[in-house]
Amino acid sequence: MDRAQPDSSSPVALVVEDDAAVRDLATAVLEETDLGVIACESAEAALSVLERADVTVALLFADVRLPGAMDGISLAQAVGRRWPDVRVVITSGASRDARLPDQAVYMQKPWRALDVLVQAERATIAAKAA
Repeated sequence: MDRAQPDSSSPVALVVEDDAAVRDLATAVLEETDLGVIACESAEAALSVLERADVTVALLFADVRLPGAMDGISLAQAVGRRWPDVRVVITSGASRDARLPDQAVYMQKPWRALDVLVQAERATIAAKAA
């Protein structure tokens, strides 16, 4: 599940994407930031990372379509309720889903690396301020 084991003292970007190539690309982009990166392919795996006491997730970067019982929208809703300080970015090749929480950022696929880096920077600043 975990692509990398970041230093437990640094905030983390959590990449949730079922397409391995896209997951690897997002991970590579986010590894260029001050955030550690953990990558997984399902919402259920992401929730288990979020629940870990030794990990501080600053950014959730997730696709809408995920395998398992939860999709990315449901994951965004759960994160918004349980971890309101986490910056949530949801990506999709389809149009923005009306169920997406207001605080979540929607990013159309194919996304640009610069847009991902901007969201990571905002998450890093917020995490350091908390």
